[in-house]
Amino acid sequence: MAAPSLPEPVNLSHHLSRSTRAREASSMKAFYKYFAIPGIAQLAGGLPNDKYFPYDTLEAKVALPNRWKPTPNVPIDPPTAELASTSISTDKSKDEPPASRLLVPHDSNVADPLRKTDLISALQYGTAQGYPSLYYFIRQFTKNNLHPTVPYKGGPEVILTCGSTDGFAKTIQAFTDEWSPEHDPVSERPGMLVEHYCYMNAVQSARPKGYNIVPVVIDDEGMVATGNGGLEDVLENWDYTRGRRPHLLYTVTIGQNPTSGTLSVARRTELYAVCVKYDIIIIEDDPYWYLQFPSSSSGKAAPKPAKSSGYEFLDSLIPSYLSVDYQGRVVRLDTFSKTVAPGCRLGWITAQPALIERILRITECSTQQPSGFVQSMIAELIMGPHDSSDPGRGGAADGSGWKVDGWVRWLEGLRGNYERRMNTMCDVLDSGKEVVKAGRRYSLNDLSESDSEWAVVEKKQIYSFVRPLGGMFVWVRLDFGTHPLRKEVAAPRLSRALWIFWTKKPYLCLVSPGAIFAPSDEIRDSDSFNCYRLCFAACPEEQVKDITQRFVDGAQAFWRIKNKEKIDRLLAEDEAAVAEEEGDAGLAMLTGMC
Repeated sequence: MAAPSLPEPVNLSHHLSRSTRAREASSMKAFYKYFAIPGIAQLAGGLPNDKYFPYDTLEAKVALPNRWKPTPNVPIDPPTAELASTSISTDKSKDEPPASRLLVPHDSNVADPLRKTDLISALQYGTAQGYPSLYYFIRQFTKNNLHPTVPYKGGPEVILTCGSTDGFAKTIQAFTDEWSPEHDPVSERPGMLVEHYCYMNAVQSARPKGYNIVPVVIDDEGMVATGNGGLEDVLENWDYTRGRRPHLLYTVTIGQNPTSGTLSVARRTELYAVCVKYDIIIIEDDPYWYLQFPSSSSGKAAPKPAKSSGYEFLDSLIPSYLSVDYQGRVVRLDTFSKTVAPGCRLGWITAQPALIERILRITECSTQQPSGFVQSMIAELIMGPHDSSDPGRGGAADGSGWKVDGWVRWLEGLRGNYERRMNTMCDVLDSGKEVVKAGRRYSLNDLSESDSEWAVVEKKQIYSFVRPLGGMFVWVRLDFGTHPLRKEVAAPRLSRALWIFWTKKPYLCLVSPGAIFAPSDEIRDSDSFNCYRLCFAACPEEQVKDITQRFVDGAQAFWRIKNKEKIDRLLAEDEAAVAEEEGDAGLAMLTGMC
C-alpha cells in the first residue's frame, strides 16, 4: 500500500513584513556555490588569502560522548536509587573524565564542501545558511532523527544562527513591520501572544518594535488552549482598539522558562488547532528539549512515535510542535547553548523552506553567518575528519567524530546529570515546604494514662512547587497568607523582605523574583510577588543539596519572624530607589538568560 501523500505547507507570505518581502538574494553570495569547483581560479570575491590567517590549527581537549551517566528512558515513579548515583560513566575520577584531543587542521584536503572541516573554509567568508558541512549535518539530523514525522510534503529546512536570541530577532523581523504610535494607526499595531509568565528577553526584544504583548493563561503544563483566559478566548474576544489581532505566538514548550511546564502532545494539538483557525505562526523556542525528566512523570511510558528516530532516547521525548505542524506554520528555534556552551552563540531555525528562504535573505545582509571558529570546532567534534591524510582528530576516542550515535549519547548523559540535580533540589524543597508549630500543651493525668503531656502540632504550608518534567528550573510559589505578619504587612512587602533575607548570612541565596518574568504590569502587580524561580543547573553538583537547604532554612526562619520592625529593618537596609532599579536590571540580565 502506498504511503499517504503529505500536504504542501500553506503559503504564509501575507505575514511577511514589508522589508522582508522586498529583500533580494545577495549578489555576491550567488558566487559562493562556484567557489567549490575544483581548480577554479578565484578572482570574483573579495576574499583574503588563507595563507595569511594567523591560525595554523585549532586544538582542544574534548569530552567523549559517554562522559556522563544517563538516566532511564522509561518513566520511573518514584525515582530509584540508581537515579541518585554518580554522574561519571567510567571508572576515572571526576578530576580526569574521559576526553579526546580535537584538532581542526588548516587544510583537510577534502574537496566535497559538505564533508570539509578545516580553517581554509571555516575562516573565510561563508554562506548565510551556515558552514556547509555543519549545516548539512544539522539538516539531516533534524529531518531524520529529531523530527522525522513532520506532516507536510518535503519536510522543513534549517538555517544556522548566532544562537536562539539571534534566531528570534530574525523571525520577528521577518513577520512584522515595526510600529510606532506617533506614525502608524493603531489598527496596524502587531501583537505577540506569550505565556502568563515568560522568558522576558523575547518580550524585551519585541516591545521596542511596537509589539502588543498579550499574555495567555497557563497551568502546570503550560499555555491553556480553551477556557477563561486561554488562547481561543483571547483571540475570539480580541479588542481591536488595542491593535491587530496577534498573529505570532512565542512559547517555550519543554521546561518552560520560568515555570518549568511541559506541554503534552494532546495540548499541543489543541493549541495548534486554534492557531490554524486564527492564522497564527508559532515560534517554538526549545533550548531544553533534551532535558525531559522521566522520574517526574506519572510512571506511564509515553506512546511510541509514528516513525522512530532510530534512537530510544529521542523516541522517549515529547515531540516538537513540528510533529503536528501539517500546515508549516511552526518556526522552531534550537541552540547549542545548553548542549555545548552558551558562549558558542550558535543555533539553528527549523521551518518550512519558503520561510527559511526569507530569513536567509535577512541573514545575508546582517550577521551573514555564525562564527567560523565555532562552527569548525563543533563540526570537527561531531563529524570528525573525513580523510585519512587529514591530521585533525574528532571528538571520539579513536580520533573520529562523535557522529549521530555519539551526539545522542552526549545528550542522553546531559539529561541524566540535570535530572539527578533536579531530584536533589526537589527532595530538599519537598521536605521543608511546611513550618511546624507546637500549640498548647495538655495533661493526660485526668485520663489516668500517664503523667506525660502532649501538644497540638500545627503545620502551615510555606510554599508549593511542581516537580518539573523538564528544563533547568523549579518554580516556587510562596503562600504569604500563612505568615504570622500577614495582617500587618502586605504580601508584596513580605516578598521583597524575604528576597533580601535570603541574601543575608547564613542563607546567602540569590533567587529570581517572579516580577522579572511578568509580561504585563497587571501580572506583575497582582501575583508575581508570590513566585520565585530556582535554577538547579549552574551551582556545583556537590553543593545542590546544601544550597537548596539554605533556601529552605531561610524560608523557615522568615516564617518565624513575628516582629514587624524586623521586616521594616530589612526593607530599610535595601538600596535607595535608583540603585535598587539598577540592581533589578542587573538581576534581570543575570537570571533571565536562556
